[in-house]
Amino acid sequence: MNGKVYLVGSGPGGEGLLTKRARLVIDSADVVLYDQLPGEEILASLPARAEKIDCGKYGGKHTLEQDEIEDLIVDRAKRGMNVIRLKGGDPFLFGRGGEELEAVRSAGIPVEMVPGVSSALAVPASVGIPLTHRNYASQVTILTGNEDPTKPEPALDWQLLARSRGTIVILMGVANLGKIADALIRNGKAGSTMVAIIERGLRKDRRVTTGSLATIADSARKKGVKPPAVIVIGNVVKMYNPDNPDLIPVEG
Repeated sequence: MNGKVYLVGSGPGGEGLLTKRARLVIDSADVVLYDQLPGEEILASLPARAEKIDCGKYGGKHTLEQDEIEDLIVDRAKRGMNVIRLKGGDPFLFGRGGEELEAVRSAGIPVEMVPGVSSALAVPASVGIPLTHRNYASQVTILTGNEDPTKPEPALDWQLLARSRGTIVILMGVANLGKIADALIRNGKAGSTMVAIIERGLRKDRRVTTGSLATIADSARKKGVKPPAVIVIGNVVKMYNPDNPDLIPVEG
């Protein structure tokens, strides 16, 4: 008899924003295939009895390729195990959860989605940046920063993005930050548009770098900004106050 697969979002880091459902199914695991993004606090809380398989991406290098991950999920479930595929944020927002869902369904294995709090929403909020504000933005666009904006046929419409009067949130965009900023400016976005980069989300060592579209890539380079980081572009960045004493990381 097959086991069951759970595609679980762990939230933006730390147990504070891990859902009760996620905690329940993680504790029932026979095997956990995890990324690095859930953070040390959650990874340290995985059941001692469970098999733990690292599927993370470190410095651009994949521990396992996507097809290998899907094969492992299906293999363990066919052995009758409760399989937890643990991801940072939400599995369906740039987490390749859709591909894994297809693979599990094709194998005829029961599967449950456990949504997670996305870092795209939680990380800006954690430093006092609201993605919408009556005075600044009435729409939000979330996009992946993994796509090179200089490639011949980008999937993203940079002209449309540059015209947006709302907030733009970019995940996985540190490596291409300069190209992203140049593409937006080249397509008409003002170079003075405000930008914030929040590194390491809700962890104790969180750091925020602010600037404009014209300056942010240089500022990030000088400060040694590294992933994981969430990039926020738009007037809502005006709300960020580095001296606010009430902004406490969730982890720890």
